[in-house]
This record gives sequence, C-alpha cells and structure tokens, in this order.
Amino acid sequence: MTSRAITSRRSPGGQKTSPVSFGEMLDQGRDICAAVSIPVIGDGDTGYGNAVNVKRTVAGYAGAGFAAVMIEDQSAPKRCGFARGVEVVDRAEAVARIRAAVDARDEGADILVLGRTDAATTLGIEEGLWRARAYQDAGCDIVYVEGAESAADLERVARAVSLPKMYVTVEGVPEQKVSAETLEHLGFKLMLWAATLLNVSVRAMEEACEAMRAGRHPERIVSWPHLNRVAGLDDYYAEEERYRAPGNEPRSDS
Repeated sequence: MTSRAITSRRSPGGQKTSPVSFGEMLDQGRDICAAVSIPVIGDGDTGYGNAVNVKRTVAGYAGAGFAAVMIEDQSAPKRCGFARGVEVVDRAEAVARIRAAVDARDEGADILVLGRTDAATTLGIEEGLWRARAYQDAGCDIVYVEGAESAADLERVARAVSLPKMYVTVEGVPEQKVSAETLEHLGFKLMLWAATLLNVSVRAMEEACEAMRAGRHPERIVSWPHLNRVAGLDDYYAEEERYRAPGNEPRSDS
C-alpha cells in the first residue's frame, strides 16, 4: 500500500483527499511557469522526504522555472497552516532541510530558497523566531514565519531577521488584517494573498450554479472575444496565419 493510500482521509464535505506528490507539483509548476512571464514561487512543502530529497526537490523546481522554492518544517504530510493537526519536526531536522536546500542552490540550482516555519503556531512565537534566525544562519534567501499575526509578533520577526521576509494573508481571518504599507515599514518584502483568486472563482461558480438551478442565466459572463484572448486563441490564430500556404486561405463565407 502506498503512503498516499495510507494518509488519504475524508474531507468535511465527504470527498476523498490525499497529499500531492513531488511529481504532481513539478508537472503543474512547469506549466504555470511556462504560461507567465513573472517570477513564480513554488511550494516545496516538506521537501518530500529527507534532506537528500529536499536537494532533489529544489533542483527540480529550479529546472521547472520557479524563481523561489519554499521549504517548511511541518511533519509529513504537511497541511495548510489553518488546518487541524499541524505538527512540526524538531529543530535539527528543520534546519537540515534548509541546509540541504541552500546546498542545492549553491551547487547550481538557479533558484531562491524561502524558509518557512510553522513553529510559532504550534510551539509559540519564541520557537518560531529561533527557527527563523537559524534559517537565516543556514543561508536561505527569504524567511516566512507562519503564525506571526499580531503587530507585536510581526515587529519581533522584523527585528530578529535581517533577510527579506514574507507575509501571507487569507481572507476571513480577522487577525490577518495587516496592510501592505505596514509590512513594508517593518521590512517585509513579499505579501501573498494565498487564496484570493481561488475564493472569488469559487464564489463566481457558486453564483452561476445557483442562477442556472433557478432557471436563470448567469449575468457576469465575459464576451467570447475576451475569452479567446485569455485562452490564447488570438495568438494561436495569428501564428497559424503565418504558416498558411498560398491558395489555402479560409473561405470568406466560413
């Protein structure tokens, strides 16, 4: 039996869920990086194994085109920071993961290492700060302390770490109402809206389904030309025309 089968569980809605593998993340990430021109941060989770696996993960993410890879100290299988049952590994293993990621970078992987710790949530802010400093000493490029939410905690993170720092916000969590201006003043260089696009997409689909169930047609629909542009069809058609053989032009009435 695979580890995936062992760790599979039922979500509150009754659907079966299971951890995502390194290969699945790599495949999806490669497609995302190829589709955009902006830097993309890849979530390397726990590194998918021991320190040697972490090195492989970092090298693989670099090859896929990611600009940075986030490695964290949760126990496997990792969970969302707001999920139940979050646990972290001990200090030695947490730092070893970051050291391995940094080694992969220094050995040629063209990628930044983002060290994440969930210890502030599970063991308290003092432990989170210790690990953040240890990650900095180990050579990572960016630090993220999950669970540091209050202004006082964020100020402590800012004082403890001189590296660029990241903050992640999720809608619907009252204590996370921190402005980008406040974070910038504290020295945070990255702010991620972790689920914003997912949230608005889900709500839009729910509204559309509710309308159709009631016999109505959804009102918020983009035009067909707009959809073609977003899907890349306009670019495809233009490229297609470049290679159309003389005499094979499309019929004017088609």
